[in-house]
Amino acid sequence: MAREAFDYIVVGGGSSGCVAAAQLVTKGNHRVLLLEAGFSHHHPLLDMPPGIFKMINGSKYMKYHTTVPQEHLDGRAHDIPQGNVLGGGSSVNAQVYIRGRAADYDEWDAVLRGNNDGADWSWNAVLKHFRGMEGNNRLHNAAHGADGPLLVSDPGHINELSRWFVQAVQALDEPFNSDFNGPAQRGVGFYQFMNRAGKRSSAAYAFIEPLKDDARLTVRLNAEVQRILIENGRAVGVVYRKDGVEHVVHADGEVIVSSGALVTPKLLMLSGIGSADHLAEHGIECVADLPGVGSNLIDHPEVPITSTTNGRYGYFNQGVGWRMLMNGIQFKLFGSGPVTSAGVEAGAFVNPLDRDAPPTIQAFCVPIVYLDRDTRKSMKDTYGLTITTVVVKPKSRGTVKLRSADPAAMPLVSPNLLKDEEDMRQMMAGQRFFLRAFRTDPLASRIERIALPAAPDPDDDAIREHCKRFVKTNYHPAGTCKMGADGDPMAVLDARMRVRGVESLRVCDMSAVPNINAGNTNAPAMMLGDRCADFILDRN
Repeated sequence: MAREAFDYIVVGGGSSGCVAAAQLVTKGNHRVLLLEAGFSHHHPLLDMPPGIFKMINGSKYMKYHTTVPQEHLDGRAHDIPQGNVLGGGSSVNAQVYIRGRAADYDEWDAVLRGNNDGADWSWNAVLKHFRGMEGNNRLHNAAHGADGPLLVSDPGHINELSRWFVQAVQALDEPFNSDFNGPAQRGVGFYQFMNRAGKRSSAAYAFIEPLKDDARLTVRLNAEVQRILIENGRAVGVVYRKDGVEHVVHADGEVIVSSGALVTPKLLMLSGIGSADHLAEHGIECVADLPGVGSNLIDHPEVPITSTTNGRYGYFNQGVGWRMLMNGIQFKLFGSGPVTSAGVEAGAFVNPLDRDAPPTIQAFCVPIVYLDRDTRKSMKDTYGLTITTVVVKPKSRGTVKLRSADPAAMPLVSPNLLKDEEDMRQMMAGQRFFLRAFRTDPLASRIERIALPAAPDPDDDAIREHCKRFVKTNYHPAGTCKMGADGDPMAVLDARMRVRGVESLRVCDMSAVPNINAGNTNAPAMMLGDRCADFILDRN
């Protein structure tokens, strides 16, 4: 059989991988193979902004990682869904466009420029990547681009509960913020979203779809990579399984891994890159002894506050029966109505313990009873409102480890959400602040009762127990193959996203970050893909 080879192989067609693959083709004129273990992104429920709420609790487009029992949460295990589809998280998320704050990237730069050879990760360095990708429908200035392929828009429809939430938080003396990606993050307002005119703008649509007829890009779906081929200390290709058959493909240039913060470390370990002791436990020969692989797992912890309403407010039953039919007709005829909303329209960034310091809590206003798979039975589905509070710069760290040497086995994931007492302190303060919002007009007069937390006037012990019972992922796992300075023994990557000790191998997804950004991670994931391609092409 003839040797199949490409210039570059990108492993994982998520947000980062789609961008990296597209840029290597268009900027570098290279032949690129993009391997995605999941399915096509073409599906009507994925396309429409609120469709994912019909799929999030069970769908082939999601892969559910169940954590190991968390001792500090009284032995509770919880799910971490990850996209199992071309576009990854950008094809299944709520599309909120948040980049974090400038200090996040300046922090990375301070870490990475300690004794590395010159990769600038400051806010000024990454901003050009964000602006170049962004096609904003309202903003065009030093912080925002208007001509990029990633379509960023104001919400197409705003529910009345979302408006009342924004007004109630303003009544608590928080400023209205018209741009959470602008000069200041603090305040309350309406998010912008990666969609336009009722259609999702995922990494698959923005970056891969325009190249569907380009012979330089080959995309293979349902192709699960088993291991990276390493010869004489250099990554030369991958082995992947498709339709029950193993295939070998070679890279004349580099292999770029972008399988996400839970699967990327698993794949490196299966390929002999990781802690030598841990690999030996599973009979895997160590190629590069990097103990940081699978360490430093960071995620944004999220805890809900949920109420019922005293009227037919919000989105309950808007996706079933005659309401679904009427909403569909309104969208088809006029391009308006609930179908143009991602279901999460408003939010806030606040610091309940020090109002003038950087925000510690992000909030999402969801005009439904919104609970995760393992907690949804705690409350009946009815007309209601959920405000989720999220610790934006958590100190807790977890791990990803191999379950076995079988590539089909899911990794062992222990995120340790809220394990650090400072995270719990911040979360409890966030809960108390937004409980006040529920009791502040114009929201208060529409609330029937606060159902979660269950206690009518919860003390600290009750709030702590509520947080332990309901804390979940904000769908932002990161940091498990972090970039670091040369002297950091836990650094997996150098500042140019190259795997230490192995030539021609890079990681470009959120597992690469030294610390998580303050806010949603999808836009930063795409920036990482763009940055990685520029490093390879020597454009940075």
